Amino acid sequence: MDVRRASERYRGGDPAAGIESWHSLSFGPHYDPDNLRFGAVIACNEEHLGPGAGFDEHPHSHTEIVTWVIAGELTHRDSTGRETVIRPGDVQRLSAASGVRHVERNAGRTPLTFLQMWLSPLKPGGEPRYEVVRGIADSTPYALPEAGAMLHVRRLTPGERTAVPAAPYVYVHVTRGTVRLDGEVLTAGDAARLTDEKDAEAVAEGEAEVLMWEMSAGSDPT
Repeated sequence: MDVRRASERYRGGDPAAGIESWHSLSFGPHYDPDNLRFGAVIACNEEHLGPGAGFDEHPHSHTEIVTWVIAGELTHRDSTGRETVIRPGDVQRLSAASGVRHVERNAGRTPLTFLQMWLSPLKPGGEPRYEVVRGIADSTPYALPEAGAMLHVRRLTPGERTAVPAAPYVYVHVTRGTVRLDGEVLTAGDAARLTDEKDAEAVAEGEAEVLMWEMSAGSDPT
């Protein structure tokens, strides 16, 4: 198990434009050859957008993009003409496939915080796809077969335990609260990368929310 602290992330964004970003893996100008990906996960970015701030239209291709809103509302618009508003509890998934362009913005009056995770597909190409699952229930896994991955969302009460999936690769990210994972205390923004771990368990030390990616395959974790 490899624990990565929130304070170790790369800081990015454009504070003058109301954008603050925290990158957990090598990203853009923050190139780190020892932190390129873990399993299928190639990016895990925590984004903070002030009211009216956002990312203008930009392209993606050959990437599975999953977005989880922590606080506020995210307005998404893509090159198909679709526009949606994503709120806490919703899972947004954009399969960029052969290519898509989109805009992400905080059109609300309160600050927005969201986690965006990019996964590498098992096969490149294909047609872009978009999906939103509204208010996903606790313990309901979200399958992403294109990347050989499954997302588990756990909202834990104080003292509640949850098993960590036994898989070749598991990426655990704490979005709220504090959990203890095999003796390590993880707080919001902390992550753990588990390789071939079995019988791992997380225990909440108060109200907590945890995202866990269960992955069947991937390149070398470094």
